[in-house]
Amino acid sequence: MNRTLSIKLGAIAFLIILLLIPLLMIGGLIGERQDLRDTVVQDIAQSSSFSQQISGPVLVVPYRKTERRWKLQDGQTTQENSQVSGHLYFLPETFELKSSIDTELRSRGIYQARLFHADNHISGQFKLPAQWGITEDYADYRFEPAFLAVGISDIRGIDKGLQLQLNDRRLDFQPGTRLGWLGSGVHAALGALDAHAEAVIDYSFDLSLQGTGQLHVLPVGRSTSVSMASNWPHPSFIGNYLPSSRKVDAGGFSARWQTSFFSTNLEDALSQCQVHANCDDFRGRAFGVSFVDPVDQYLKSERAIKYALLFIVLTFAGFFLFEILKNLSVHPIQYALVGAALALFYLLLLSLSEHLGFGVAYLLSAGACVLLVGFYLCHVLHSLWRALGFALGLAVLYGMLYGLLSAEDYALLMGSLLLFGLLGVFMVLTRRLDWYSIGRGQ
Repeated sequence: MNRTLSIKLGAIAFLIILLLIPLLMIGGLIGERQDLRDTVVQDIAQSSSFSQQISGPVLVVPYRKTERRWKLQDGQTTQENSQVSGHLYFLPETFELKSSIDTELRSRGIYQARLFHADNHISGQFKLPAQWGITEDYADYRFEPAFLAVGISDIRGIDKGLQLQLNDRRLDFQPGTRLGWLGSGVHAALGALDAHAEAVIDYSFDLSLQGTGQLHVLPVGRSTSVSMASNWPHPSFIGNYLPSSRKVDAGGFSARWQTSFFSTNLEDALSQCQVHANCDDFRGRAFGVSFVDPVDQYLKSERAIKYALLFIVLTFAGFFLFEILKNLSVHPIQYALVGAALALFYLLLLSLSEHLGFGVAYLLSAGACVLLVGFYLCHVLHSLWRALGFALGLAVLYGMLYGLLSAEDYALLMGSLLLFGLLGVFMVLTRRLDWYSIGRGQ
């Protein structure tokens, strides 16, 4: 070496800092492309339908009540009457949903969104108390015809007309839930129901629903059973309750949920909804499935670039090791060119993964980078075998990086073992070096 150790190390450190600039720019580009992809997915959902949540059915009985107040005026007691209106809400005794789900891809340019088509059969039973459960001042109530409301977060996804089977009657659903707190959906007018005695009402209907990304179900029954089956092999089960049983394989998934009022406390949430006019807690106690894509090239590219600085440091350390072990002189410009090739790997990975998928894009990008660096080092290191050895080491590093990206749960463990192993190799190779002689340029 013809320079002091401190100057050489300072130049290498300065180059590493400079290379952070293109890495940060590429990282920003990954974020921009990801945002653009999300915007396109939202546009596709806007044109079809968004994520779906089924909330209901809820049996609703509108009423008007006469309230009487006694008032003392000029020594005389008079009665003032006023009318108040409201609704009585009844959740099902049992609620069962069976769903068969197929997925499809919708494309816009190079971006895709995953849509689902769910054929749902919903059935169950209501148990209505005598006099609607009112024990005081029943005569002061005037009841209007009852209706059944079903919340559907995006009614554009309803594929077919809906009919309700209520005991031995068939009723048509109409748009709107008639309940602001339940959101969008449908309702079916039930007419006047006999409230003098307890009643048991069986209900069922078929709901064909299209959506994008996620399907949620609100467990409205005192006893709720939900089963889903789909051809999508990469589900993510989400919400407040996980399936009691599930099966996932290459052909798809099946899952079953079982809940009760003891676990959901949904009646209390509905009461709080009526009192405080805040129903987020009621609607938020849902569960379901997300049709996630396991190969998100932007997320993996973002994770990959987090290791870019480590890659550059390890490569420069390898150069420096060649210098001190083989008494070679590598110019800082040569360091910079190899570092630029390593930085451009991430740009190649991003651009190719948008068209070919992450695995193929990673293989092509890493192969191109290894070949370019190997060819260049044939001349820098003045030896084909040295260049091949260095290129082989670089290929091994890229292979380890892919392993880190694929095994997310073990990434920290694998990364720690990799760094410890590389440090051990460096210490073994330099254990007999006289660093003072290197620093004096001898």
